[in-house]
Amino acid sequence: MGYYTGKKILIIGGTGTIGNGLIKELIKQEPEVIRIFSRDEYKQFIMENRLNDKDKFRFLIGDVRDYERVERAMNDIDVVFNLAAMKHVPACEYNPSEAIKTNVIGMENVIKAAMHYNIDCVVFTSSDKAINPANSYGATKLLSEKLVQAANFSKGTAKTKFVAVRFGNVMGSRGSVIPFFKKQIEENRSITITDPEMTRFMMTLSQAVKLIMYAGERSIGGEAFVLKMPVIKLQHLAEVVVEETCKKLGVNRELVEINNIGLRAGERRFEELMTREESEFAFDLGHMYAVVSLAHSENLREFYNKYDRAEIGSYNSSDINVISKEEVRTLLIEEGLI
Repeated sequence: MGYYTGKKILIIGGTGTIGNGLIKELIKQEPEVIRIFSRDEYKQFIMENRLNDKDKFRFLIGDVRDYERVERAMNDIDVVFNLAAMKHVPACEYNPSEAIKTNVIGMENVIKAAMHYNIDCVVFTSSDKAINPANSYGATKLLSEKLVQAANFSKGTAKTKFVAVRFGNVMGSRGSVIPFFKKQIEENRSITITDPEMTRFMMTLSQAVKLIMYAGERSIGGEAFVLKMPVIKLQHLAEVVVEETCKKLGVNRELVEINNIGLRAGERRFEELMTREESEFAFDLGHMYAVVSLAHSENLREFYNKYDRAEIGSYNSSDINVISKEEVRTLLIEEGLI
């Protein structure tokens, strides 16, 4: 049926929005087993009760910071998806040592355990904030990417391929701004935005899941895959969510205020998905880019030379035309987010 058919799969940090979406797609290919590894027992309980094919799932409580627990979880596994991370930008900014423990040391633990068991493939989910990082969260993701790329070329006799995917903002995911806006409207009849001119790369949950699964199946090892995605303006997003939520609640739109509160700690007005330097070693796969490691590019370039080279330049949300407000509305309605 597919690459994941009959495979034994471990999803680290698998109880979040991306984990739930990934499970729905993986189960269609009939893997032998899916292990969910996370530290939140309540979320595991909720997920277990919601699943239909319970025989295929195993739930393991543990923390990616704990190497021994990660190693035990990975025993007899074929494919690993590492979704675990501290993601909240201000929280990482004020607690950088904790972000390092989860995002960097946790990734190192996954790499070591994967080599120990000779896993087929490890897919790491990175972020646009890893590019020219302006905050602690982005810096930890950048370092984790470097660990993943280096692992692919220093693994000795292990067959494991290590690959990264870079996400933009995943619409409707836990901690994303859309459910936060809706909650503010319901409770306070007002919303807060940090900067109306802020731009962000946006991707749907289905796009995020397809990107992860593509990376596991089609990668050579050592790449970072970057989806081509639209850029939206925060002001447009806020206005659409307010208008559509007010319609559903029967609330007068004029009664809901949009308040600008300024940038939070570690935030910036735009994001990047690929630097100019990286673009010189990137290939255009049509709907995405494959960025190969500058330090270890020779073998990968031989494979990807059949594709066109990426256009040289920074893939930057401040340089790309934003989609219109009505296009934002259409996108949110199609995804069932408003």
